[in-house]
Amino acid sequence: MQIAKLYLRRISTLWFLFAIFLSPNALARKNAAHQDAAPKNAASRDAAQKDTAPKGAPASLESVLTSMDKAADSFKTTEADFVWDQFTKVVEQTDTETGKIYFRRAKNEIQMLADVTGPKPENKKSVLYSDSKIQLYQPGKLDTVTIYDMSKKPEVESFLVLGFGGRGHDLPKSFDVTYLGSEKLNGVDTEKINLVPKSAQARNTFDHIILWIDPSKGISVQQQLVAGNEDYRLAKYSNIRVDQKIPDNAFKLKTTGKTKFVTP
Repeated sequence: MQIAKLYLRRISTLWFLFAIFLSPNALARKNAAHQDAAPKNAASRDAAQKDTAPKGAPASLESVLTSMDKAADSFKTTEADFVWDQFTKVVEQTDTETGKIYFRRAKNEIQMLADVTGPKPENKKSVLYSDSKIQLYQPGKLDTVTIYDMSKKPEVESFLVLGFGGRGHDLPKSFDVTYLGSEKLNGVDTEKINLVPKSAQARNTFDHIILWIDPSKGISVQQQLVAGNEDYRLAKYSNIRVDQKIPDNAFKLKTTGKTKFVTP
């Protein structure tokens, strides 16, 4: 079970967030290392925040959060292509995964399905969040769905919808939020905000998160999650389609008649 949880933490940006909720034992073992890295963590946060313009930031931050609120109020669906880069500092190596991600509002929750399709066939896997459950499907030889019950961890949805259907003014409940300025990404004008988790447990996993928000849509086009050891995950989204009809089968795992279902 522990191996499955640790593997889950490695395979995507969303998996990175799931580690907060799925691997408390692994996080506890990392506490000592993070304490040693505390000065570096502080420097990392300072570097992310030093670009903030003290006078202009409040008004600019307010406009970004308001654009996210408006998007959340009318949110129905979003789908996008993604490139997820995982940088590992100790070996100076970047691993890349590509695929497609879907979000939709269903009754009182945001559902999400991410299909990792490449760049290599062995990268293929899917993760579904629905009905307060995370389901990780590993096809091929494994052909296994691992189901994690999140019903007692309602905070997981707030992390899953960062920049996709979550309200901007809800962010300060869980993060210290600062404005980092404007940046053009692939021809899109974006506003950058930095999030430092207030939860000590969350900070054991990542030091801060940077969101690049397209204010015209109120959603993120890029996200970077930075760990205290300088590892990071960079998620880049393209071909973003908002409020388009998404078929129900997009939110179903493509299992086989022989797929095994396991619950840790």
